[in-house]
Amino acid sequence: MEIVNVTPDNAEQETFFCIKDIKSPGFKSKQRWFEKRYEEGVRLKILKMNEKMVGFIEYVPAKKAWRPVEAPDFMFIQCIMVYSKKDRSKGYATLLIKETIKEAKIQGLSGVCTMTSKGPWIADKEVFIKHDFKLVSTKERFELLSKKWNKEAQDPQLIDWTINQKKYKGWHLIYADQCPWHEKSAFDLLNTAMDYGIDLKIKKIESVKEAKTAPSGFGVFNLMHDGKLLE
Repeated sequence: MEIVNVTPDNAEQETFFCIKDIKSPGFKSKQRWFEKRYEEGVRLKILKMNEKMVGFIEYVPAKKAWRPVEAPDFMFIQCIMVYSKKDRSKGYATLLIKETIKEAKIQGLSGVCTMTSKGPWIADKEVFIKHDFKLVSTKERFELLSKKWNKEAQDPQLIDWTINQKKYKGWHLIYADQCPWHEKSAFDLLNTAMDYGIDLKIKKIESVKEAKTAPSGFGVFNLMHDGKLLE
């Protein structure tokens, strides 16, 4: 069993777990994003068993999280995955979550938080409930969970992502390279829009502030039409 720390220096060797083709546009986009965000505290760890990758976790101090959450004294888990269903009851997620908790304590933070959902691209809350995370807020299909050891620390809060939705008139796609699969989705959507004569305006999110004030709970991928969030 080994936990590998992915850094800008070894990313091409270790990959980003969920995308392994270092020549793909998605990998290159994630790589550029990761190099910038690494300086802000983003960390990505890959869990290996007998040199085979079985899971990964990405976390960052919550004040630099690319999700609509306000939690200045917490660490934030942006992504976690144990890929194979046969490996999901072996305690691998526990190892990854414990790594995040350990890092948060080293940095003197008050706890760890994360957003969960039954929908796609984000973890289910049950894996965190098992580790004494508490549900502190919900909005639409998203849940905000927190585990804190400083009982005096204020609970994390969700930022209302609906506030800015109405300003998007027409068709808009606002996305970030935090997920390496977004590049392909943006390319496919743009080509489909062109096929149907739709003027799809695309904007890439380039900062934490833009991600936190994006028009969805997921933050880093937002397909809008006349002020309505479609995906």
